[in-house]
Amino acid sequence: MLRSSTSGVYSAVGLQGDRRIERFPRANIRAVLTSETRSQWALVLGASSGFGEACSVALAKAGWNVFGVHLDRKSTQPNADRIVTEIAAAGRKAEFFNVNAADDARRTEVIAAISLSCGQDAPECRVSVVLHSLAFGTLKPFFGEPRENAMSKAQLEMTLDVMGNSLVYWTQDLFFGGLLAPGARIFAMTSAGDHIVWPAYGAVSAAKAALESHVRQLAVELAPHRISVNALRAGVTDTPALRKIPGNEKMIERVLAMHPARRLTTPADVAGALVALCADGAAWVSGNVIGVDGGEDVAGGR
Repeated sequence: MLRSSTSGVYSAVGLQGDRRIERFPRANIRAVLTSETRSQWALVLGASSGFGEACSVALAKAGWNVFGVHLDRKSTQPNADRIVTEIAAAGRKAEFFNVNAADDARRTEVIAAISLSCGQDAPECRVSVVLHSLAFGTLKPFFGEPRENAMSKAQLEMTLDVMGNSLVYWTQDLFFGGLLAPGARIFAMTSAGDHIVWPAYGAVSAAKAALESHVRQLAVELAPHRISVNALRAGVTDTPALRKIPGNEKMIERVLAMHPARRLTTPADVAGALVALCADGAAWVSGNVIGVDGGEDVAGGR
């Protein structure tokens, strides 16, 4: 059941006798409940656009309920609402949280909500898929002129924390909270910017390199618990995040000209790969950076 406060913040509520129990008054939650009783949950960080959006919908169609974390202003909130509706149309549950995924307090609130939703279920009915698809960082050169146009220490640290280190923090909270299902799959979105230099991409490039390092470390430490961890390296994809990169139009033109398939990667390409890697037979795939680019990188994509 949803209740809207005068501030426009939605919170999930329950009923106990005649007394209403507000569960999470501080979290901005969009929730849709369906008649589906089988519980199988995915957590998508960055769920309201690009790869996160496509994967949320694809996972729902493949049988997962979806916890979605996103950060949207009023103007873009309708798109998150539409995704929730699509998940419900697939016959699955959706709980979306409009919060800053890099904020420790908000992360704690979301983890508490996840625990309340599935923490008491059988272990196999908890979170079996996690996707880290956070695309928020500073796009500036290290040596911009004047100095005010150059990357600052605070901006570099923020980008690394949001786009790299937060994978570790979310995984730790899920693991120590007993919320990861046996055989869970964890994925993190990376890009060719991990090894290719693009204008103003230095901080994000460093974050992607750190993210891939975290993937390898997590894969080894979580292997005894039957949890696999991989990074998905998408090809150049026309998403809101790409459109923020200086020179993105030329990047798109260049890839279209050199790609062996003569097209860009799409969010649907990545979503299809992720769902395939969630199959039972893919449990032994772990610790890798997996290219989902149709051969773009090996063909010399820049």
